[in-house]
Amino acid sequence: MGRAVDTAAVATRRRALGQRIGRGTVLIPAAHQRDLERDYVQDNDLRQNNTFFYFTQLETQDAWLLMTVRGPDSVETVLFLPPRNPAQERWTGLRLGPDSVAVRLSGIATVLPTDSLERRAQRALRTTPGPVYVPLDVTTREEQRVLDLTFGARDVRNLRPIADSLRLVKDADEIARLRKAVDISVAGHIAAMQAARPGMFEYELEAALEAGFRRHGADRVGYPSIVGSGPNSTTLHYDVSRRQTQDGDLVVIDAAAEWGQYTADVTRTFPVNGRFTPRQKAIYDLVLATQQAAFDSIKVGVTSLRDLNRISREYMRAHSGTLCGPQTCDVFYIHGLGHGIGMDVHDVGDYSLPLRPGMVFTLEPGIYLTDENLGVRIEDDVLITATGAEWLSAGAPRTTADIERVMRGGRRP
Repeated sequence: MGRAVDTAAVATRRRALGQRIGRGTVLIPAAHQRDLERDYVQDNDLRQNNTFFYFTQLETQDAWLLMTVRGPDSVETVLFLPPRNPAQERWTGLRLGPDSVAVRLSGIATVLPTDSLERRAQRALRTTPGPVYVPLDVTTREEQRVLDLTFGARDVRNLRPIADSLRLVKDADEIARLRKAVDISVAGHIAAMQAARPGMFEYELEAALEAGFRRHGADRVGYPSIVGSGPNSTTLHYDVSRRQTQDGDLVVIDAAAEWGQYTADVTRTFPVNGRFTPRQKAIYDLVLATQQAAFDSIKVGVTSLRDLNRISREYMRAHSGTLCGPQTCDVFYIHGLGHGIGMDVHDVGDYSLPLRPGMVFTLEPGIYLTDENLGVRIEDDVLITATGAEWLSAGAPRTTADIERVMRGGRRP
């Protein structure tokens, strides 16, 4: 049935939504079980809809959340759950049903069976003026049928922009989940570094990495793991993991764990033999210094992620010298500096907004020299605080000296 719900946190989020809306009706569907025969499920057959999870923290399927907002501080919440089916639960495990257990676990006082949804929603519409807000990315035929029957020609608006704007600044519960996901991810990266040997296949490194994730409690990977060695280190989203590593290769691992519906996003680059060459170290150190320059430029309420992207490029350009030949190295820095993380690995957010405490994002500069089969990317997760910023993923070694020490079996810094 999932982890314990922080009932106070989700109630606060629902009140914040009510204050944004002012007056109206909100209806949010939960996710549905995926089809094991059709959908090629890679982890398990249910991952909750992010919007539903944000306002409930429930991992149950086929549910609906109805919120009736009669004023900025008046939000009536009803949770609708399908009846339990003991025969089906022999296959699927226990499910939440519309009973007192669901009331206790969810913190929502009114829990009803799903067959009463249409009647209750229509009653809300009769008593509450204002628009109807639903996530307009609903895709199933049954969800559309319910919306058509319930709301008809009413003023239906997309809930997603409002809900997504609330997710931009993380609350204490979200930050705790992200810290856990980051810590698990760090453990997996260290496991991969310590397992690395020339001649290993990329998939063997991936196995060590993801075993580290699962050993430390990951629910699933946050995204398909990227393990690229040698020439594959220069391909940003390489995820085939079939090449055999060779002595002298650099390996780029961009991979992270998801825990409690929140995912980290961490990248480390290391030599498969445990020793950087002078050339590899020079490129690596420029990428690392570029990342640090961006971090050091964070000013709460002033700089934005877009500003930091510009600063990082200017730094790399000014400090590349002849390291990348006649061109400055920023020419080979072919992606943005970073992005928000949260329930999505590229989380919702406006990168032009000044940074505020509670924002969490990545800093990930890189240089990709395809002619040399040499790619370097360093990616860390950063939390904005009231006084500046915090490296969440600092437990994964970042300097060449620390990486080499960990790969020799030494303690992490």
